[in-house]
This record gives sequence, structure tokens and C-alpha cells, in this order.
Amino acid sequence: METEPGVSLGPPEPPPRTGTFEGDTGKTGGVDRPARAVLAAFAAALFMKIFLFDFMIAEGRSMTPAIKPGTILLVLKSAYGIRPFWSGKYLVLWTLPREGDVVVFYTPRGEIAVKRCAGLTGEGTFIALGDNSRDSLDSRSYGPVPADHIVGKVLGLSGPRPVKGY
Repeated sequence: METEPGVSLGPPEPPPRTGTFEGDTGKTGGVDRPARAVLAAFAAALFMKIFLFDFMIAEGRSMTPAIKPGTILLVLKSAYGIRPFWSGKYLVLWTLPREGDVVVFYTPRGEIAVKRCAGLTGEGTFIALGDNSRDSLDSRSYGPVPADHIVGKVLGLSGPRPVKGY
């Protein structure tokens, strides 16, 4: 049986997809779009964790009553500059902690501590004191803390009591 040109006896062809090209399978470079979105989200989260924000849990009683053990702290790592965790030194240091700032830093023993900045010594170091002076290992024991030991500034917390001074 003869048909007119352009007429088919089989099932109709679906209309062409808009915004795609012939052979487009929804993949680009072998990785599909959802996987690219997950990778981008992971990369953004990793960047934020390394350079911008971190969550920490307070241990010990050196900052009571302001910060109780088990309190979740939001730490702004870029408050004083950019310090990659692997370097031990700031790449860029744009300011030093102010008196009253609650700071997360590495002690001379290499432990992470949370203390309040009680002042600067003028040599790029600061005095770190716990609010609970009877139960605090701080600058009274190990001296001033170098600015390069700072991890970040405590911005907020989730716990039974807010940090005084916020």
C-alpha cells in the first residue's frame, strides 16, 4: 500500500524535547545532574567546615556558668583571619581578639580550649582566662596564647544558658 509523503502507518513519533540536543541523555561529562548537585553541595560544605564555620561541644567546667559542659558552640573560624587546619598558621590575619571575646584555640599541649580573651599582650598574643577561675587551666598556667593558635570566635551556642556578653 502506498502512502503520501510524510505520512506513516506506524505509531506517531513523540514531539522533540525542547532545550535538549539530539543524543542528550541528561548527563554531562559522564556525571548526571543529581550527582553533580550532590558533589557541589559536598564541596560547599567542606569549604565552609574548613574555612568558615564549625560546631564544637564544650567539655569541662572552665567556662561555667556561661558555658556548661555539653553545650554546642557555633565557631566562626574566619573571625580573625584565614587559617587552614593543616598549616598551624594564619595565611591572612586581619584582626586580633578583643577583650571579652570567647575564643577557641589550641593550648601549648595541643588540646582545643574555649576561654575568654582577657586582653592582648602587644606581641600578637592574648591572655585566655576561663570564667570559672577555680577550675580552669588557662593563661595563668601556660602564659599568653599566640594568635596563630586561634581556631575561631564563638558566635553562638545551643544549650541551657547563653554566653554572657552576647
